[in-house]
Amino acid sequence: MRRPRTPLKLELPLILFLGVFWMAVWQSFDLGTFILGLVYGTIVVRVFYLPPLRGTGRLNPFWGLVFLLRFLGKMVMASFQVSWLTVAKGPKVRNSIISIQLRSHDDLLVTLTGHALALVPGSLVLDVDRTTATLYLHALNVTDDEQAERIRQDALRTEALLIRTLGNRSDLAVVKAEARLGRVAGLSKTEREVMPK
Repeated sequence: MRRPRTPLKLELPLILFLGVFWMAVWQSFDLGTFILGLVYGTIVVRVFYLPPLRGTGRLNPFWGLVFLLRFLGKMVMASFQVSWLTVAKGPKVRNSIISIQLRSHDDLLVTLTGHALALVPGSLVLDVDRTTATLYLHALNVTDDEQAERIRQDALRTEALLIRTLGNRSDLAVVKAEARLGRVAGLSKTEREVMPK
C-alpha cells in the first residue's frame, strides 16, 4: 500500500510530541534525548503508514479546564467506588459491555475520549470500531439497562467536553445544538427498541 504524501508541517506537532514522549520514556530531559526523539519520531511518522492526525486549530482553555476538573473528580469518586465494591461485593460484582457511538469521527477525539473513559477506575475500553466511531466499554457494577444508559450518557458528556475543548466546528455545532434542544446525541434505549430492524 502506497502512503499518500502528507506535508511535513501537518505532521510536525506529532513529531514534536514523539520527541517529548521519548524524553519521558527515558526520563532524561536534555537536548540530546529530545533531538534523538525527534529523529526517531520523524522516521516513524514519515516511513510507516499512519493515519494523519490533523488538528482543528482551535483550543478552548475554559472547556479544557472544565473537562480536567470533571475528569479528576470522576477518578477520585471511581477509586472510592471500586474500593468499596471490592470489600463489599468481591467477586459477585456484575459487569457489562456497553456500546457507545460517538458523535465525532475524528481519530484524535475518538482516541482522547477512549483514554478519558479507560483511565477512570472501573471501566475499560475493549474495542473501537473506527468506521462507526463506536467504543465498546467494559463497566463495573452494572446490573440493569438503566445503569448502562447512564454510563453511555456520561461517556457522551465526556466526548462533548472534549469537542468543546478542541473539536472541529461541525462537531461543535452538533454539541451546541444538543445543548439548545436539551438532549444528548444518539438514540435512547426506547428509541432503539422501536426502530425497524
